[in-house]
Amino acid sequence: MSLIEKSITGLCRMLLWITTAVIFAILVANTVLRYATGSSLQWANELPELLFPWLVMSGVVLAAAHGAHITTTFLMEALPAAVRRWVAVFGWLVVAVLYGTLARATWQMLEIVHDEKSPILQVPGSLTYGCVMAGLAMLGLLALQSAWKAWTTSPVDVPVSEDAVPEAHW
Repeated sequence: MSLIEKSITGLCRMLLWITTAVIFAILVANTVLRYATGSSLQWANELPELLFPWLVMSGVVLAAAHGAHITTTFLMEALPAAVRRWVAVFGWLVVAVLYGTLARATWQMLEIVHDEKSPILQVPGSLTYGCVMAGLAMLGLLALQSAWKAWTTSPVDVPVSEDAVPEAHW
């Protein structure tokens, strides 16, 4: 595992644990307050809504880093081993460019959504869009790393078994 992948997965794991714990604690506290006193914290519904995109993007990036997204391999399996490398490198570079394009478009929207504030906590909308942008940038970096791995690894002409990790075969 490279330094880039370790850094990205470490950051995403940390965000996943923190956001999950904070969301859980807030929802439990608010539920207890509601049943014990009949009242609730006004901000207790808003903060989980603001943290949820961070939780989701962390999970998406971690799934991509571990190759856990749905994939089909039958087209790659049909190609000769020498061609697989070129197709894999090209495919990962296209994916990286697309993620980069989406991250850049999100960056350009940050100024617009910064003026939108959450009703109670007055948190700018750019915070949520920022997490999406960061997630897209991390996905782009992981795609570039996959392109590099595809380029530097010798192609193997071994059929992929049903339970093999798809990203390990080109």
